[in-house]
Amino acid sequence: MDLPYKWTPITPLSDQDRTLDLAAIASLYESWKITKVRYQGVRKDSLNRFNEELIRRLSIETGILERLYDLDYGTTEALVASGFVEDLISRSSTNIEPSELIGILQDHEAAIKLVMDAIAKSRPVTRGFLHELHAILTRHQKITPAVDKFGNYFEIPLLRGKFKEQPNNPRRPDGKIHEYCPVISVDSEVDHLLKWLQEYENEDPVLVAAWLHHRFTQIHPYQDGNGRLGRTLTTLVLLRADLLPIVIDRSIWSEYISVLEKADFGDLGPLVQLFARLERRAILQGLSITDLRIENSQQRALTSEVIDSLTIKFQQRRDQQYIQLREVNDLAQLLRSRTQQLVREKLEALKKPISYMGTPKTKIILGGPENNKSYWYKNEVINSSKASGNFINFSENHYFVKATIEINTERLVFIVSFHHVGRDLTGVMEVTAFARFESGEENEKWVPSSFFSCSLEPFVITWKTSETDVGTSFEYWLDIALAMAIQEYADRL
Repeated sequence: MDLPYKWTPITPLSDQDRTLDLAAIASLYESWKITKVRYQGVRKDSLNRFNEELIRRLSIETGILERLYDLDYGTTEALVASGFVEDLISRSSTNIEPSELIGILQDHEAAIKLVMDAIAKSRPVTRGFLHELHAILTRHQKITPAVDKFGNYFEIPLLRGKFKEQPNNPRRPDGKIHEYCPVISVDSEVDHLLKWLQEYENEDPVLVAAWLHHRFTQIHPYQDGNGRLGRTLTTLVLLRADLLPIVIDRSIWSEYISVLEKADFGDLGPLVQLFARLERRAILQGLSITDLRIENSQQRALTSEVIDSLTIKFQQRRDQQYIQLREVNDLAQLLRSRTQQLVREKLEALKKPISYMGTPKTKIILGGPENNKSYWYKNEVINSSKASGNFINFSENHYFVKATIEINTERLVFIVSFHHVGRDLTGVMEVTAFARFESGEENEKWVPSSFFSCSLEPFVITWKTSETDVGTSFEYWLDIALAMAIQEYADRL
C-alpha cells in the first residue's frame, strides 16, 4: 500500500468477511479429524513426531520473521528433526550466539505448549492469559526500541507481560509512520477483541484465526513481541478447532506483510486465503506422515509390519466408513468432465490466433480405472509431490485429463491429474496440472521434453465436498493452470 496506515479502532467480523469462499478448505477439516483419530490408534508415535516437528518449525520461523536472528536452512532442518540442541548450531549458521538462540527458541516452543495446555484445560483467553504468553515469548529479551513524539528512536527496558507505555509506531522505508493503537486505548481495544473472539466459536476457524491475528497486530498492545504473540494466537484458534498450526516462514514474508497491509485497509480476504493455503498444506502433510514402525522395522520382524499393513488395507475394503470416503471419486469424475469441457473450449479458441502458422490439431483423452489408464503419468505426479512431502496413494483410483494441441512441429501436452493423498485412504484427493512440449517432424515420433508444473498449489477435494461449493473456484484454478501452459507454448512457437 502507498498510503500510511492511520489508526482506527478494530472492527468485528463483517458480513462480507463471512462470504469468503472457504468451501475447499472447510471440507478438509473433517477428513483430517477422522484421519487423526485413526492415526492415534495405528500411528500414534508418528503423529506425535509430526506435531512436535511442526511446532519446532513454527518456533524457528516466527523469530526469523521478527529479525530476532538469522538461521540457515540446513541448521533449521536439523533443529526441526532433532530438537533444540545447541551442539547442532555452528557459529557461522546464525548471527547471534548459539546459546542465546536456543533460549529464544525454547521460549517460543514453551508458548505453544502453554497454548496446548490451555486448550486441554478449556482455559479462556483473557487479558491475564495474553500477559502470560507475552512474558514467556519475551523471556530472553531485555530491551526494545521505542519512539518519542518527535519520531526519535530510543531503547527502553521491555515490559514483559504488561501493555505498552510508549507509542510503538514504526517508520516505513519511505519515512511515513504506520500508526498502531494509542497507549490510552489499548485496554478497551483488547477488551473488544476478546469479547468478539468468544462470540466466534461457531465461525470457520481459519477465518477467525486470520481476523484475530490481524486485529491483534492492529492494536499492537505490547511494546514488542506483538508479531510473535499474534502468530501464537493464530495457533491457539486452529488447535482449539482440532486443526494444525500454520507455519508462516521466511519464504513468504513479503506476501505475509502485503496481505496484512491489505487487511489494514479493509480487505481481510487475502490474509484469510493465505492462512487457508497454509492450513491445507499442513493437513496434506499430516495425511502423508510416515509410520515410525516401518521406519524402525529392525525393532520388530518385517513380516509383522507387512501383516499389520495388510490388516489395515483389507479393513478399508469392507468398512462402511471407507466406502463413504471413496465418494470423493464421484466428485473427481464430475470435475474431470468439467475440465474436459473447459480445456476443449480454450484450445478451440487458441486455434484462431495461431492458424496463420498452419492447421492446429487438438485432442483430449480421459483416463482412469474405467479404461485401464490409471497408471498413466504416475511418475510425473509422484515427482511433482516430492517438494510438498505429500504421499500420493495410487492403490486408490486415479483419474486424469490429457489435452494436446499441435501445429507443425510443436505440440503442447497438458495434464490434469486427480489422485488420492495420504498413506491410508483419507477421502482426500488433490488435483494438479502439469505440461510438456514435444517436437517432431512429419511422420516421425514426437520427442518430449520434461514436464513442468502449471499449478503453484494443488486444488483439494474431499468426500464431503460438493461440486456446487467448489465448481467456480475449481474453474478459476484450472484457468490459471491452463493459461500458464498456453503462455509457455505461445512463447515457444
